[in-house]
Amino acid sequence: MEIGVDTFVETTPDVHTGVTISHAERMREVVEEIVLADKVGLDIFGIGEHHRKEFGDSATALILAAAAPMTKRIRLTSSVTVLSAADPVRVFQQFATLDGLSNGRAEMIVGRGSMVDAFPLFGYDLNDYEVLFEEKLELLLKLRESEKVTWKGGHRPAFTNLGVYPRPVQNPLPVWVGSGGNAESAVRAGVHGLPLVLAIIGGSPLRFAPIVHLYKKAAASAGHDASKLRVAVHSLGFVAESTPLAVDRYFPSTQASFNAFGKERGWGEYTRAKFDAERSLEGSLFVGDPEAVANKIMYMRKQLGFTRFFLHMPVGTMPHQDVMKAIELLGTEVAPRVREANAKWEAEQS
Repeated sequence: MEIGVDTFVETTPDVHTGVTISHAERMREVVEEIVLADKVGLDIFGIGEHHRKEFGDSATALILAAAAPMTKRIRLTSSVTVLSAADPVRVFQQFATLDGLSNGRAEMIVGRGSMVDAFPLFGYDLNDYEVLFEEKLELLLKLRESEKVTWKGGHRPAFTNLGVYPRPVQNPLPVWVGSGGNAESAVRAGVHGLPLVLAIIGGSPLRFAPIVHLYKKAAASAGHDASKLRVAVHSLGFVAESTPLAVDRYFPSTQASFNAFGKERGWGEYTRAKFDAERSLEGSLFVGDPEAVANKIMYMRKQLGFTRFFLHMPVGTMPHQDVMKAIELLGTEVAPRVREANAKWEAEQS
């Protein structure tokens, strides 16, 4: 059972001061957060990919690479790489380089992107949203399987028997598929025999149980051993010494961020009542003291069968010291509780 953190390197106005942190400062903060996560025993740290002013994560592999020499054990991953709008060759080279710098600790989670800012920026047509991902995932998997590759597709120039370097330390370089609960995404991951990451950011996580079932059924039908395929969950949350303190520190920036993006997407107002409902045992938010967060992770682990959990924080801009404290508590108090409870539960199942 692995516990980790992911972030979008957010640079929105601070709800208390009105100050907007620079991309440069926030990136340096994230490197400090990765180093701390490694120090306190967390298993993995992920960084997303966006191409707009509210986020500083457009070059994910570079930020992860900055932390690689300063860390020893923690795995480093994208969360997610928007593969549809990227060149798979360059993506592979970047993460193979990260793998070398970290001595075999790089991973990538690939997806189509829920925000579509990358598509016009890199000259891709949103009408090709589905086929772009299918074709580029196929090429990415070829690149990790063989040093020299021959390729011909509809959305990238063809090449014949060319080597792609550097080669990663890990063979193969781990590739996960990220999904917001789309059935086709889950089936695609299963057919390819790739591990699946579910982004659960609203509503009851229990509604994803049929998606997990569909994923494993597709994997088995394609000839893969579904029992060996891993499922991870990415959910929003925050840890503090007490649940009231966690709520007080986490709600303001979360509400501001959800309402800002809600205006773009036509969401309703994000109220305190909605926030509190999502903090319930069957809601999507993991906000509270270490015991409460650990108990909820284990509850959802039993329902969905995941073996990796990402706590996404912050949502919006929060004070760096608050995020650092939350990472410390996640590593020193939440993760040990989860690992102990998980080991006991698994022993009971065997």
